[in-house]
Amino acid sequence: MELTIYQVAAFTSQPFGGNPAAVIPLDDWLDDSLMQKISAENNLSETAFFVPVAESEWHIRWFTPAVEVPLCGHATLATAAVIDAKLGNKNWPIKLQSASGPLFVDKVGDAFVLDLPVNKPQPVELPDGLEAALGAEIVESYIGRDIYLLVLKDEAAVAALRPDFAAMGSMIEHGVIATAEGNQVDFVSRFFAPGIGIDEDPVTGAAHCVLTPYWSKRLGKTTLEARQISSRVGELLCEDLGARVKLRGNAVFFLSGQIEI
Repeated sequence: MELTIYQVAAFTSQPFGGNPAAVIPLDDWLDDSLMQKISAENNLSETAFFVPVAESEWHIRWFTPAVEVPLCGHATLATAAVIDAKLGNKNWPIKLQSASGPLFVDKVGDAFVLDLPVNKPQPVELPDGLEAALGAEIVESYIGRDIYLLVLKDEAAVAALRPDFAAMGSMIEHGVIATAEGNQVDFVSRFFAPGIGIDEDPVTGAAHCVLTPYWSKRLGKTTLEARQISSRVGELLCEDLGARVKLRGNAVFFLSGQIEI
């Protein structure tokens, strides 16, 4: 069996920036165990698989090297880039069925705009040891479903983080966002998810479904410029729509190939 695979960097307009995702178009679903093995072999934070449902509509699933996840923004953007450039779709916006409900992607110029469900954070007490595992003083703490949002004092504190991933992974099932007001953008962040096989994710769409409502309320504005300050760096334009979040970003193709199984 041969499968076509693409690697696409999302939320960047520069080669070697943003967050690389593998994207694999399918006619029909493979066994879950095989998709998990392929994702582990790819060794990227996410591999997206998608199958056609109707005209301009697909079903999408995402796998880290360790587990399937219910939502992945950057691999959704990468999938939209494949649907555009490789499948030749001309009808925008498109609809993607997912474990998180219907997702929508529009194309605006060279950019893609994701329409995703909001994940509003609520105040929460920190698990014992999380502040020590993060390695910085936490000013405020929240949780959006299974993603912790931890507010630090400034951008420099976020940039300086060197977490203890083993300790963090043992106490947090999914992920941890560290964030602060930005020096040149509205807010900055980093995202850590060692519990699902990703020590640090370079640019994280799902995290911005939590970040956008928080910073929208705090800064009193619905449209925000965001930067995820991992080593690869990603740029996003975020819009708070209440029940939904829009995330705008670009994509850069890196490779196309065939998987032989």
